[in-house]
Amino acid sequence: MSATQILLLIGIYFLVLMLISYFTGKNDSNTDFFKAGRQSPWYVVAFGMVGASLSGVTFISVPGWVEASEFSYMQVVLGYLVGYFVVAYLLLPIYYRYNLTSIYEYLLDRFGVVSHKTGAFFFFISRVLGASFRLYLVAIVLQQFVFDDLGVRFEMTVVLSILLIWVYTNRGGIKTIVWTDTLQTLFMILAVVLSISLINRELDWSFGEFLASDELKSYNKFLFTDSLLERNHFIKSFIGGMFVTICMTGLDQDMMQKNLTCKTLKDAQKNMVSFSFVLVGATFLFMLLGALLFIYAGKNGISVPLMDGEPKSDLLFPEIALNSGLSLTLAVTFMLGLIAAAYSSADSALTSLTTSFCVDFLEIEKRKEEDQKKIRKRTHIAMSVLLILVIISFKYILSRNVIDSLLIVAGYTYGPLLGLFAFGIFTKYQIKDKLVWLVCGVAVLLISFLGNIDPEYLGGYVVGYELLPLNGLLTFLGLLAIRKKVAS
Repeated sequence: MSATQILLLIGIYFLVLMLISYFTGKNDSNTDFFKAGRQSPWYVVAFGMVGASLSGVTFISVPGWVEASEFSYMQVVLGYLVGYFVVAYLLLPIYYRYNLTSIYEYLLDRFGVVSHKTGAFFFFISRVLGASFRLYLVAIVLQQFVFDDLGVRFEMTVVLSILLIWVYTNRGGIKTIVWTDTLQTLFMILAVVLSISLINRELDWSFGEFLASDELKSYNKFLFTDSLLERNHFIKSFIGGMFVTICMTGLDQDMMQKNLTCKTLKDAQKNMVSFSFVLVGATFLFMLLGALLFIYAGKNGISVPLMDGEPKSDLLFPEIALNSGLSLTLAVTFMLGLIAAAYSSADSALTSLTTSFCVDFLEIEKRKEEDQKKIRKRTHIAMSVLLILVIISFKYILSRNVIDSLLIVAGYTYGPLLGLFAFGIFTKYQIKDKLVWLVCGVAVLLISFLGNIDPEYLGGYVVGYELLPLNGLLTFLGLLAIRKKVAS
């Protein structure tokens, strides 16, 4: 598939998104931008959230991770499933009861201004890094397979990507995203199903023969229980996955903002539960695709592509889809899935960052009514510029698989949110609000130290995704230390 054909496909895709934006953004009000008028059908939100959760990281990085880690990621995903039920039946009732625009307003009511700002700050850092991880991965694919041939620099690729997202989210915000995410999820799931089908056909296999093949058996181990010292042990992965979901979904303005557009709490809970099962099934399909890609590459002498002189397993899927000569159908399918994966997470991230910054930091609801829309639009532009700068910086500092990097960073940045919300929900204590930022900062520093200890000094124990609940526990204990003497 030529660079010109890919650009034409991207252009058509964005015309469709802009058409959706035109109809959903006619009102161009802050209410629609932040809450979609609380009129979103729950089943539309649920289906769209699958695409936002999978994102470009799952679409590219999870299949590329299979060779090194087999199906160990499914242990994390099973933990996700439990975490979604915690979100649905513990956190969502709180958010609906308080009628929140930003979920961090709960911390303001429960503890005070400093706690509110601290929680919003850690979300802000988490979401900027998370969204940048996801879009960076797609940007390097577009760069290597499209824009390098056209002589366009990586920096310009990133600018164009963010600019396109800004154009179709500028007016409708979350109201637009609820509907564009639905379309993007459809393309993403269709892409992985068609890719598996087309590659199996090329290998002269039925799907059943692929599942029964000896080749798949060398990749499909997903329960790792040999040694608790290992980073991918089932217990560590499962617990880590559960807390990743509680934090990266339930304590994340990006994901919760979609849920809060549902009409009622019951609708939001139906959305969360149904979405969780679909997500587990979709992720398993991505793992199967990853194994199939490496099997096909081995049979056809296709090497893992290089980036800056180093093998980059994240690029194997695009290499096979675009350069192996399999079929134009596979190439088109891949590109539609990739574009959908990229923008289903990045667009909502940009909107949620704008929402949180306006509500939590700028306190937009206290400003003059005639100024509120101007503030929101300027903030939207500022968040776009920030994402551009962070994504470009990743090209020069990232060295590991992107999905792995994303989950590791979550352990540092979401831990304080976990501790703050857990303390607010499970205790009745008030705290010395002015000291909250110090407690959270110390917890992150301690976790950073723990995460970088050489396993040799821990008896061979490799610290993994359990950093996140440990970070939350440290924050919780710190808050306990600064509690006020009299419980409320």
